[in-house]
Amino acid sequence: MLDKNCDFIHNIAIQFNTNKTGQGGIMITHDNIWDAIDEIARENNVSPSRMAINCGLDATTFNKSKRCDAFGKSRFPSLRTITKVLNEQQMSMADFGAICDRQSHEATE
Repeated sequence: MLDKNCDFIHNIAIQFNTNKTGQGGIMITHDNIWDAIDEIARENNVSPSRMAINCGLDATTFNKSKRCDAFGKSRFPSLRTITKVLNEQQMSMADFGAICDRQSHEATE
């Protein structure tokens, strides 16, 4: 199930790139998604660990060490995890997408 959610989030990230030739869209990356989660925590004046606890998740859920596996492969947060954050912060998926999009644009500047 976790792999399915990771694949779903990864596919969403790829779909933001409207043209694979580099024209028309900027791809949202693994880092953009995690940076968006960090930004949501900052905007709410809490650490990522405190935000995880507030969302009913393990305090280590958003640790930097959990963003890649032991082999260096990127780990995406599950849709379930993102949904818990959005519900706790009363945000929509569109709000989250806008933060990710802003992160991707900032990374290219």
